[in-house]
Amino acid sequence: MKLAGLTDERTLRAVPPAVAAFFVIMFALQLFLHSLQPAPLARASALPPAPEIAGLRAASFGEPVATAQMLLLYLQAFDNQPGISIPFRDLDYDRVTAWLDAALRLDPHSGYALMMASQLYAQVPDAGKQRAMCEFVHARFIEAPDARWRWLAHCAIMAKHRLKDPALALLYAADITRRTGRASGWARQMQIFILEDMGETASAKVLLGGLLATGEVTDPSELNFLTERLQTLENGENPSAASKSRQ
Repeated sequence: MKLAGLTDERTLRAVPPAVAAFFVIMFALQLFLHSLQPAPLARASALPPAPEIAGLRAASFGEPVATAQMLLLYLQAFDNQPGISIPFRDLDYDRVTAWLDAALRLDPHSGYALMMASQLYAQVPDAGKQRAMCEFVHARFIEAPDARWRWLAHCAIMAKHRLKDPALALLYAADITRRTGRASGWARQMQIFILEDMGETASAKVLLGGLLATGEVTDPSELNFLTERLQTLENGENPSAASKSRQ
């Protein structure tokens, strides 16, 4: 006898041959049709607009620094989507700038957003996007020069050597000299060297003499180097050539 409540399990032998053949044919047909379909293509999704800063502050629950870090991690990982890697140059840089700016507004004491702008997103082989990143760094530098001069100095070097735009490099270097009191000596002196390269030796001499006269430079080696450079300029010599002759 069979226990009540249990159903009779039928074996495969009990399935009519016609029904079994139908299911086998349908399964084989499904496999065949699937083999004819092209492999799914990974498609890059566009970088979404950055969230509004007011909403981010409200959603941060008093942890704006952690929220800023999450924004930057999301942005930094966006180029690696499932099945595809997106070149930075293909990103919408207006939106990239907005994400970086939002993170910086939430955590103004961190330099990570500016580092990403100047040393990550500004390295693409696209002059327009390089300039966009440098403009962003310059604008944010003006808000807190003593804390952000390093990133603008990097942009000044890039403007001179990669963009081949000495006027832009001079603008950035001059702002570092004029606006910061805590920048390293090499950053404050960039303006002088760029002027020399542009043939503006008279202006370079004025700036160099002023730098020495203010007493800002206290390191003996740096003082000696700048004094010799000023003497070279006053003698009408080419500083680069004079340096090579001593080597």
